[in-house]
Amino acid sequence: MLIFNKTAGVFFKPSRRKIYEVLGSFHFYPGKRFLHKLVLGIETSCDDTAAAVVDEAGNVLGEAIHSQTEVHLKTGGIIPPVAQQLHRENIQRIVQEALSASAVSPRELSAIATTIKPGLALSLGVGLSFSLQLVDQFKKPFIPIHHMEAHALTIRLTNKVEFPFLVLLISGGHCLLALVRGVSDFLLLGKSLDIAPGDMLDKVARRLSLIKHPECSTMSGGKAIEHLAKQGNRLHFDFQPPMQRAKNCDFSFSGLQHVIDKMIMQKEKEEGIEQGHILSSAADIAAAVQHTVACHIAKRTHRAILFCKQRGLLGQSNTVLVVSGGVASNLHIRKALEIVTNATQCTLLCPPPRLCTDNGVMIA
Repeated sequence: MLIFNKTAGVFFKPSRRKIYEVLGSFHFYPGKRFLHKLVLGIETSCDDTAAAVVDEAGNVLGEAIHSQTEVHLKTGGIIPPVAQQLHRENIQRIVQEALSASAVSPRELSAIATTIKPGLALSLGVGLSFSLQLVDQFKKPFIPIHHMEAHALTIRLTNKVEFPFLVLLISGGHCLLALVRGVSDFLLLGKSLDIAPGDMLDKVARRLSLIKHPECSTMSGGKAIEHLAKQGNRLHFDFQPPMQRAKNCDFSFSGLQHVIDKMIMQKEKEEGIEQGHILSSAADIAAAVQHTVACHIAKRTHRAILFCKQRGLLGQSNTVLVVSGGVASNLHIRKALEIVTNATQCTLLCPPPRLCTDNGVMIA
């Protein structure tokens, strides 16, 4: 199929009334094999090409995903034009695989949902153009999806979670805290003022040349840091969590990264090695970095929970903190958040790992 190079910039988020009008326009067709609503979800906001078919009860009928991680590891990071081309090469196959796995034809779909923001414009454009082509060809309703809202609501596929609840989204591209009051009803409490935690961990891993480490050569930066941290002693380095006196729920990671870069440079001089070689203290640095990031995230989240409880924004009982995004799979960070939720009588919930990272299921 022909894919046009459009971006999502001209598409605006529709009102909730508009969305409900679209959803209310779906029809049942007695005698058809599928007597319920079926939505195809397409996700191309960054470096994963994903699609899935989900029914109105939240059952995942079929899904497929193509990860670009291996390619971007070789280039040292995500290069938008490269990501765009890989999406173009794989999107038709991924959508067809999701439909085949669900035994659903495009004509049997009730609607097509696609990520339109936020994300890399070139990547978003591929998914959007492909979706609009399907919408036009099969005359299906189109549902524009906000990537972060999809992450926030994914937990309701796997757990019975009532509104309101608190959500922490931490990934390679995003970091935010929000109160989820309903579908499309979010109160932003805090966000990163600079870079995302996953981005910082990836940059530290590249600075440590962990791709050359025999145990980490096929891992993303964040996974490499987590793996190596298990072998290190975090007490050998003293990195202070950022924004300790800031009276808000925002995050910051770029200053911490700068401090870590200076420390790595100093250790390279001490060990007499050039940049690009692995330090003998790499595991200790990884452990200290991971712990500092975990402490920073946990402290800011603690503030958000206390704020919501003091203002009566969350119930005094059955309070839920949902943590999602790629960084949510880091067990050390999750443990730090467990300490916070235990201390504040909250329940910590995380989607399964495959639903924490970008996927088509959450869009559908």
